Amino acid sequence: MSQEFSHITVMLQEAVAALVTDPHGFYIDGTFGRGGHSALILSQLSEQGRLLAIDKDPVAVAEAQRRFGNDPRFMIEHGAFSEMQSFVEKCGMAGQVTGILLDLGVSSPQLDDPSRGFSFQQDGPLDMRMNTTVGESAADWINRAAETEIADVLFHYGEERFSRRMAKAIVEARAQAPITTTARLASIISAANPRWEKGKNPATRAFQGIRIHINRELEEIESCLDQALEILALSGRLVVISFHSLEDRIVKRFIRRHVKGDEHLPSGVPFTQAMLNQRLKNIGKAVKASAAEVDVNPRSRSAVMRVAEKSA
Repeated sequence: MSQEFSHITVMLQEAVAALVTDPHGFYIDGTFGRGGHSALILSQLSEQGRLLAIDKDPVAVAEAQRRFGNDPRFMIEHGAFSEMQSFVEKCGMAGQVTGILLDLGVSSPQLDDPSRGFSFQQDGPLDMRMNTTVGESAADWINRAAETEIADVLFHYGEERFSRRMAKAIVEARAQAPITTTARLASIISAANPRWEKGKNPATRAFQGIRIHINRELEEIESCLDQALEILALSGRLVVISFHSLEDRIVKRFIRRHVKGDEHLPSGVPFTQAMLNQRLKNIGKAVKASAAEVDVNPRSRSAVMRVAEKSA
């Protein structure tokens, strides 16, 4: 019997309130997880409303089918949200999507299950793939990558300032024996970290960097945002919850770019507002999890929600 791992949906009420503007609309939950957002979205839809959910994780897809498989308003696709446009085109709904929700990062069941290989606090196989059916595992990568590549991943994706020391330690350790478990990798990284931050595991940033690299998380966010702009209907909403600065920076810059519009019009030539090609407008300011939510769910402390609406 598989062990159950709990999940508390972050910014549940705020996200769904910003997303659902028409109960008869067509919505996308790009990161089903364990279905917290999807359940609330469905509760606000009419019989004509529709919800397409997407998730890389086969376990999440099975949970979606178990919970909502009998609801005719609900569809689930196993895949990445960077495949969103093709899923929508298959439904014949391109340009007609009322709202898209992206809850980025890793779900609590993935983090808490040692067998998934995300955790530096519990020992398990070094995997880290959100979709366990495809791609290279963290163990495969960590045992073949060049030292410079490992250092670059830890630095750019983990924002780890001791990335070179850690990469050197990893290469030296794997020469003795392949690194196949989370506990061994965490031990190697921790020993190479000369300055432990109070209240933070010394392997935190490195594990984040490896996870982001293995799952191509930042590239997929960029691809998904571009697709979202094409498949949304006019006045359709984009709601994104980010959990660290790298994700939020991508979302913030994307929204800002399309709110501002074209910056390369010829100088000295009169132009109208319509010529700027402003495709989005901001809906409110960035929202963070409330103090009450953080008390109940400490993992929400870094969450930032941004909302934009398609205007052209």
